[in-house]
Amino acid sequence: MDAPNQDINLNSPNKGLPGNMTDVPVNTPASGDGVGVLSEAETEELRSELAKVEDEIATLRQVLVAKEKHASDIKRKLGLTPFTELKQNLSKSWQDVQASNAYKKTQATLSTAGSKTSSAISSVGSALSKTLGEIKESPTFKSFEESVGNLKAKVIGNENNSKDGYHTPTASSPTTEEKLSQDNAPF
Repeated sequence: MDAPNQDINLNSPNKGLPGNMTDVPVNTPASGDGVGVLSEAETEELRSELAKVEDEIATLRQVLVAKEKHASDIKRKLGLTPFTELKQNLSKSWQDVQASNAYKKTQATLSTAGSKTSSAISSVGSALSKTLGEIKESPTFKSFEESVGNLKAKVIGNENNSKDGYHTPTASSPTTEEKLSQDNAPF
C-alpha cells in the first residue's frame, strides 16, 4: 500500500477494510449540522444496515470469547500454563537466534578470539617464568640474596642475644620515655 494513499484516520469508515474496498464512497454531511442530504428511505436503509453490522460485530465477539474459553480449557487439560508457554516461546526464540548466521559468525569470532587470547597469555606466562629464572641465576641477584641472608643472620643473632639477656639498647632503639610519648601522640 502506498504511503500517500494509506488511510491513517482511525475514525475512517474504511478502517480495517481490504484495499479494494476502500474505494467505496462514503457520504459526508454537506453542512456542519451532521445531517446529510439523504432521503428518508436512504436514511432508513442505512440505519437498518448499521443495525445488522452492529449485530454481526456482537455475534463475532461472542464467538471469539467462546473460542478463547475453549482454547483455554484445552490448554489447561494439556497442562500448558502461561509460564510454560512463555518458556517454550523463549526456548524457540533462542533456538532461532542460535540458528541465525549472525549468531554463528559471532560465535566463531569469539571462539577464535578466546583461543588467541589464551595462547597469548600462555606465551606471556612462559616468557615471564623464563625471565624470572634468568634473573634468579644472575650474579647481581645472588649477591643481593647473600646480603639478605647475612642481614637475616645478624637480626636472628641479635634476637637470640636479647633472649639470653645480652641485649644492649642501640642508638636506633627508642627509650621507655620516647615510647610513652609516642603512645600519647595526638595523631
